[in-house]
Amino acid sequence: MITLEELKKNQLYKGRLIGLDLGSKRIGVSICDEKQLIATPFKTLNRTTAKELINELKIIIKENNIQGIIIGNPLNMDGSSGSSAQSANDTSNNIEKSINLPICLWDERLSTVGAFNLSSQLDVNVSKREKKIDENAAAFILQGAIDYLNN
Repeated sequence: MITLEELKKNQLYKGRLIGLDLGSKRIGVSICDEKQLIATPFKTLNRTTAKELINELKIIIKENNIQGIIIGNPLNMDGSSGSSAQSANDTSNNIEKSINLPICLWDERLSTVGAFNLSSQLDVNVSKREKKIDENAAAFILQGAIDYLNN
């Protein structure tokens, strides 16, 4: 895995990135445009085996010409790592073994809350919001990372 700083330094090209919000039951997926300006919710995957996740990701990567992966790192509010952060790290390492792309962890504190609040401002009803919360959280994570890369 590399840091976002390393990705920024080594990024002589622009390309589409994928953002992942790893939940215990579902995984939110988002994708940004080639210029890395806007992250868009893409889909929600049901969490199954690591092998199935990697196969799903390989399909998405191939179909969308993805150049890198940003994975939400669920740190505790004090910045320390808990069991969720360890799980995200383990999943990231598994993905890295099978997919040859740069992978970065991005601090995702409050991404689900932020995505939920943003969708409430857009006047989306609660059941629709909850249905799309994982991919919206993934877009929130990816948008934070690409905003960082662009500054």
